[in-house]
Amino acid sequence: MPKAPTQPEPEAVGDEDIRDGGPQSGPRRDPRRTCIVTRQVRSEHELIRFVLDPEGRVVADLKRRLPGRGVWLTARADMLDEAVRKKAFARGFRRQVTVPEELGREVAAALRASALGTLGLARKAGEAVSGFAKVEALARAGEAACLLHAAEAAADGVGKLAAATRAGAGETAEPPPAWRMFAGDELDLALGGGNVIHAAATKGRQGARASAAIARLAGYLGSGAGGVESEKQE
Repeated sequence: MPKAPTQPEPEAVGDEDIRDGGPQSGPRRDPRRTCIVTRQVRSEHELIRFVLDPEGRVVADLKRRLPGRGVWLTARADMLDEAVRKKAFARGFRRQVTVPEELGREVAAALRASALGTLGLARKAGEAVSGFAKVEALARAGEAACLLHAAEAAADGVGKLAAATRAGAGETAEPPPAWRMFAGDELDLALGGGNVIHAAATKGRQGARASAAIARLAGYLGSGAGGVESEKQE
């Protein structure tokens, strides 16, 4: 009896992937791509695009603007490690590639710069505040998209602000996330003030962008990685 034909391993998909339910068709409301490691289809906002430079080195394209064929990877550091281990980049680009040893660190640094940069833009738009009193008032009003505590913040202040976010959220809403992944001097530079220990982004348009960029960095680093700590609002 003849053997059934062996099914070839599916090729990793790239920029010709799915957009709004169809390949390269329709409006670009919510483009969706396939991760080269998990093979799951996700929104572009949950993934990182990678391209090759002229020497065949893998480069992260966080703004999704660089020319050339791209491949997509779930935006987590462990997924990047897995892609390297499984040689998923070579399969996705359909050629031999070089993955720089520092690629993971470069991605983390770029995401960090993006998070702090968007936080600075939120401050300029009046949608980010710093200082315990201002952050507490915003949290109690239920208008905070996220809270930020400097790495050196005292537990007492963090706890009081957690209580304020719970009060602001009420009994039915989920309190906003609170992150402790930046040093005070980083927050100082982003927010244009000295000795920033506590800060918050509002629910306005630019504040929401800052909150999303910060959450993207936290998601990439993962729980407990790279100094990330999400304060549980319980």
